[in-house]
Amino acid sequence: MRLAFSTLGVPELPVEQVARLAADNGFHGVELRASPEGPVHTGLSADERADVAAEFGKAGVEILTVAGYAKVAAAGDDGPVLDEIGAALTLAHDLGASFVRVFPGGAGLGTDEADALAARRLAAAAPVAEDLGVRVLLETHDSHRGGADVARVLGRVGHRGAGALWDVMHTWLAGEQPSASYPALAPYLGYLQVKDIASAADTTPLPLGAGVLPLAETVEVLSRADWDGWLCWEYEKRWYPQAADLPELLGPAREHLTRLLTESA
Repeated sequence: MRLAFSTLGVPELPVEQVARLAADNGFHGVELRASPEGPVHTGLSADERADVAAEFGKAGVEILTVAGYAKVAAAGDDGPVLDEIGAALTLAHDLGASFVRVFPGGAGLGTDEADALAARRLAAAAPVAEDLGVRVLLETHDSHRGGADVARVLGRVGHRGAGALWDVMHTWLAGEQPSASYPALAPYLGYLQVKDIASAADTTPLPLGAGVLPLAETVEVLSRADWDGWLCWEYEKRWYPQAADLPELLGPAREHLTRLLTESA
């Protein structure tokens, strides 16, 4: 398995410093948060996109994902949602990223309605993604927190251009064990976001291994299945400014994940 981290932990850091941080700490890739408040977003010009790709290329670090914020199960017209996904897919293609992250966002809707909205929009976006050499991944999050919830939607989509992003915190908060989440998500799985927290009531990000999330069990399940994709540390510093700064935690995080991988082999 290869290791990445999300720029949600360093939301304002220039891309050249992010690339160097990844390389210096032994991470193979980076998930780039796509937000107008940060250095990477869909408004970048062609030259700016080329510069971002070049910085990571020089550092030997892969751009894993454009982490967008489109909500595929949200109430409303399809057009704005598909436009938002399309812009993120084009950005991912231009940067050489493999994936685009989207959220469910179906709060307040019945399960059937939210599933239908998400499946219809993902079915429309998936062929576009495939043509661009990208996959659009629905994250286990908010209205579709469990692996079974996301799998239910993706089973209706039935296109390889759409897949799943397994956020281990949200499946745990949904009451799923890794041994249940993985089989549900395996047919669709793009990669995993790992993290750690103190409890269900306190989701302030902690260094990996310092909290309660079942990281060892998750890695064990993946290893037994011979899964060889990406583990991406999503440290939510942007939403928790009181949390420790990410850069000094990256080295210990890599060591922790490497130890879990070695022990599960």
